[in-house]
Amino acid sequence: MTSKNLIITFTRNPELGKVKTRLAKTIGDASALAIYKKLLEHTQSVLHDLNCDKAVYYSVKIRDNDIWDNAIYQKHQQFGGDLGIRMQNAFKAGFEAGYNKIIIVGSDLYDLQPKHINQAFKALDSNSITIGPAEDGGYYLLGMKTLHKAVFENKNWGTETVFEDTIKNLKNESVFLLEQLNDVDTYDDIKNNQTLKALIKS
Repeated sequence: MTSKNLIITFTRNPELGKVKTRLAKTIGDASALAIYKKLLEHTQSVLHDLNCDKAVYYSVKIRDNDIWDNAIYQKHQQFGGDLGIRMQNAFKAGFEAGYNKIIIVGSDLYDLQPKHINQAFKALDSNSITIGPAEDGGYYLLGMKTLHKAVFENKNWGTETVFEDTIKNLKNESVFLLEQLNDVDTYDDIKNNQTLKALIKS
């Protein structure tokens, strides 16, 4: 541990037919994989220079020779029955390791910038929770100083009610909201992004 702050990102192993399946229905598996790889590269570039410790949680298998430099990123495997339990386990491990502030971000946000994560860490000085709401009704960032288990329970993950239900769980806590961003799940999410559209294979 070199910092008391930890940033975590959850990734899916970039394999054909297993990533961005909703997007793939419109543009095909190969194009969806190319776009997801681009999103992973963007996420890595956003996290790389942040002044905190960094961890990557893989969906299936930990990879050594990939874009996540072993010298910079702690590497773990996600475990748990659903996304909520997997996130809870990652936060729990971080707090048990001695971190004071932990933030988790997704790996499918082309709009994510270092400023969002720095703002989230700073907000935790005076708030107990930081959330970055996503346009689809979920959230792209979650930060906390202690484990709030209710946040991870009884959610319909991947639906438009996740953010709203999470806020209800936190009505007695001080919550700081970041700006809303768009995460990439469907073609509508990339139709105005020329960089990502250029990766669609004809």
